[in-house]
Amino acid sequence: MKVCLVLQRHFTPVGHALAVALKERGVTEFCAFVNLRENIPFLTTQKEISYTSLLLDEDIYHAYKDETLDFAYLERIEKEYGIPNLSPYLEIDRVLRHSQLVREYPYDCPLHTHDDLLRILQSKTKAILNFLETEKPDALFLSVVADLSTFFLYEAAKKKGMLVFFMQSSRVENLQTLTRDYKTLSYTTELFQHIQKKEVAYPAEKKRAEEFLRAFRAQPRSHSHQDNPDRKPVTRMKQLAFLYPTKLIRSLFFSLKIWADYFREERRDDPQIIKPWHYLLDHLKRKLRVLYGFDDLYDTPNEQNAYAFFPLQLEPEMGTSLFSRFYTDQLWLIKQTARSLPVGMYLFVKEHPAMYGYHTRAFYKKLKTIPNLKLLSPKVPGLKIVEGASLIVTLTGTSGWEGILLGKPIITFGDVFYNALPSVKKCENINDLPALICEQLARAPLDEETLLNFLTAIYRESVNLDLITLWEVEGSGQIEKYRAQLDKLADFLISKMKVAPQQ
Repeated sequence: MKVCLVLQRHFTPVGHALAVALKERGVTEFCAFVNLRENIPFLTTQKEISYTSLLLDEDIYHAYKDETLDFAYLERIEKEYGIPNLSPYLEIDRVLRHSQLVREYPYDCPLHTHDDLLRILQSKTKAILNFLETEKPDALFLSVVADLSTFFLYEAAKKKGMLVFFMQSSRVENLQTLTRDYKTLSYTTELFQHIQKKEVAYPAEKKRAEEFLRAFRAQPRSHSHQDNPDRKPVTRMKQLAFLYPTKLIRSLFFSLKIWADYFREERRDDPQIIKPWHYLLDHLKRKLRVLYGFDDLYDTPNEQNAYAFFPLQLEPEMGTSLFSRFYTDQLWLIKQTARSLPVGMYLFVKEHPAMYGYHTRAFYKKLKTIPNLKLLSPKVPGLKIVEGASLIVTLTGTSGWEGILLGKPIITFGDVFYNALPSVKKCENINDLPALICEQLARAPLDEETLLNFLTAIYRESVNLDLITLWEVEGSGQIEKYRAQLDKLADFLISKMKVAPQQ
């Protein structure tokens, strides 16, 4: 068995530790698609895994400069790997298409001309296809699909009949699961259908489901502790805390370090290298927005009024770029939702805690022109709003899942795992939205047994892995602390490899 790992940005140490665990379980060969040049020294000097090949995303990006546009090639690739054409591969890439990550949201300008974007597409697809055809992995493991390269790698591997495993959060406790299709949690959904038909039963997992649901309803808590308003600087005071003397010194030191690191960097032309003057300019703009503030734009919610809740989502992330890529303009979507509500019903809109300071006052003022809309402060706990809502309308957000747990009807605009439940309706056509809202408002609550069966399937098809802490907080130096959790993930992945049909 040969496994190809996508070692994306700061997930690389975690992915490598997973490879070590898989090797101990009999996987004989590994290759890897790597994002960020800084990860290569670690991967080439470590002693645990001899990767047969490491394909670096930045290297295949730079190859576009030597490419001559070959429309015959692009047409052939489009017929074979298009979905149904090649445009989605470019549109999903937030760096190439929007210059985001290297510039702060809401900056939005392509990194290249259209012809150069096509050359990059041509260069990357050639390199990835050659990589797959040369390495011939049996399975591909990804933790993210967030750009041209990872999206094409995912689609090409599936088209070539390789086993593809995409890791996603189950949004229950710290549970992570695998899926063969990014649009849903395939294993969870399949098992849920069998449980619904009473073909199988899992008493231990059902007991855990009952305990979780009981505890959540008694004391609702957000799934991600990282995005809790209490953990994010969602006030002017918290945002400007860097001006305190000790923090100001650290901030100045960090700014100097950014300049020094940039000029020490040998490959400053890599697409993900942030130019320090852009960093300072974008941070200054955000701090000035915060200094002026948004408090005068927020409304005080009157929960005695009937309302639907639309939580703004984090941008740029997979939730908008991949899972709901035709509904990425949240301002436009909110307008359509507000005008589709019954007379007398309000639409409550709340900023994502992690987006405080990124949206401009102009963005919020456009929202405020909608007569039946109430704009809520990001300090307001989202779960409190979910509890009182008559309807949750979301792209693919966790608020939709929380609404399900609290018995609310849900409308989504994207591909998300809880679309599998009968109380959820996905809006495929915006013209259908008014009728869909009426249908959902009249719908009977989801029956308890169905919800418990779905939760049972989640517990059965997931493993405990505190990925947020491991990846974003603890860092690579703490991975050994989580070895037992990674071992469980490796066992889970091996079990799926043994029974998965060719795709």
